[in-house]
Amino acid sequence: MNPVTVVTGGGRGIGAATVRQLARAGHHIALCYRADADAAAAVLRDVHEAGVRGIAVQADTTEPEQVAHLFDAATALGDITGLVNNAGVTSQVGPFVDLTLTDLRRVVDVNLIGYILCAQQAARRMNAGAAIVNVSSAAATLGSPGEYIHYAAVKAATDTLTIGLAKELGPRQIRVNTVAPGTIWTDLHTISGVPDRPARIAERVPLGRAGQADEIAAAIVWLLSDAASYTTGATLRVAGGL
Repeated sequence: MNPVTVVTGGGRGIGAATVRQLARAGHHIALCYRADADAAAAVLRDVHEAGVRGIAVQADTTEPEQVAHLFDAATALGDITGLVNNAGVTSQVGPFVDLTLTDLRRVVDVNLIGYILCAQQAARRMNAGAAIVNVSSAAATLGSPGEYIHYAAVKAATDTLTIGLAKELGPRQIRVNTVAPGTIWTDLHTISGVPDRPARIAERVPLGRAGQADEIAAAIVWLLSDAASYTTGATLRVAGGL
């Protein structure tokens, strides 16, 4: 039987790349998006072209009722075997002292509370052999001074979430891991007000460049696969050496 995987933030960036790679690997996909229906529809077409089933569900992952609806909808594809917690936001790059409460709460709500709500729904429905991958960031250990310390702090919390869930769900044979990307070419940087940030940081990266969404997606797909059957509670850093 085909795996059934829920991917949040699946309409763009790392999420979209992950959806496409999972579909090519034979996963049925429940793709969650918040606002851009056209982008989600384009990704969903690629899912169907890969010969698997897929649905696109509009949901705000910070709202418990909408998260429950997402997972209810996903069960139409079969028993849920995977979750990719990927939906995320940042805020304008800038000094810590200029951070607004509105931006702080939005980053915490989407990047942490949303992850927890989705993981709860997944854990309630998953059986032995299932897996969760939380998308964190190398910022969790770098701190992102002068840019978005609050975002880095929340991503560190994501890493802790993975460790705790891996230990709690391990006896049920459900694996939980993290992928921690470095700076990747996605529109996240446009939202943060520095669209050329990946080019700017390239000289600081040992490999000399920013990463691509497909490179992160490949790590996520591996962690969901049987090839990673003895891997849980791990953080796989895909950051070019940072």
